[in-house]
Amino acid sequence: MRLVFAGTPEVAVPALDALLASRHEVVAVVTRPDAPSGRGRKLVASPVAQRAEEAGIEVLKPARPSEPEFMARLAEIAPDCCPVVAYGALIRPGALEIPVHGWVNLHFSLLPAWRGAAPVQHSIMAGDEVTGASTFRIQEGLDDGPVFGVLTETVKPTDTSGDLLGRLAHAGAELLVRTMDAIEDGTARPEPQPVDGVSPAPKITVEDARIEWTHPALRVDRVVRGCAPAPGAWTTFRGERLKVTGPVRLLPGEVGLAAGELAVSKNSVRVGTGSHEVELGEVRPQGKKAMPAADWARGARIESGERFEG
Repeated sequence: MRLVFAGTPEVAVPALDALLASRHEVVAVVTRPDAPSGRGRKLVASPVAQRAEEAGIEVLKPARPSEPEFMARLAEIAPDCCPVVAYGALIRPGALEIPVHGWVNLHFSLLPAWRGAAPVQHSIMAGDEVTGASTFRIQEGLDDGPVFGVLTETVKPTDTSGDLLGRLAHAGAELLVRTMDAIEDGTARPEPQPVDGVSPAPKITVEDARIEWTHPALRVDRVVRGCAPAPGAWTTFRGERLKVTGPVRLLPGEVGLAAGELAVSKNSVRVGTGSHEVELGEVRPQGKKAMPAADWARGARIESGERFEG
């Protein structure tokens, strides 16, 4: 089939690579416009755009996929299907109708669970033991179209959202190619999603990423892992924000510290929670690079008994 691939971040690149290596022809890529990046805030093309340019593929960067110019160009290309991975914009009905076989999204959850922009983060924060990926036909609703295929993936106890998303991106790329093959062969049988088990997965906000030390240690651990690497779980110390960027270590036998209270030794920083203590891994003070928690504590001359605020 002639494909127009839609995607933006690094996590979408494995799927683009898999499609480029498949029997199908990727004739163009749709991605979000160049965005400011780095200290100089220079405009930088998305990872998908950069990969497409390396492959010599036409790159389309509409501010909105409903723009008449984009719709006209898509109609000229006349794709058979538009596979999508983390594109980052809603596809409106006019554009949905252009490809013969519609737009097919690779979504990183077992639908109808975790519909929305941050399925992997929400899965980890909810404590799911198993998640996966689904391919489905895009409709007007949010991630509610009929499902072509699924795969499952175990959530490991130490997984961050970055770890899990990396595995799903590569396994999901193969699923997306199989779905394209099935559509071309006429063997695809999309199934409507169940009406039960629907859960929302909106974008993680700054407030969602705030660590509540009065919560049980297991909840603290899930928030830290679910928000890593982005947006990063955080707390406040001495009036400044401190990101907790690395997973914490649960210490079930240690219960002597109050919620948010610190215990500092040469090689360790422990914190009290609503249940038992945790040991901090990596932290990032405001305006500085990430570092081991023990190095941060030495540099800031933190004493046992001090507390995280809020």
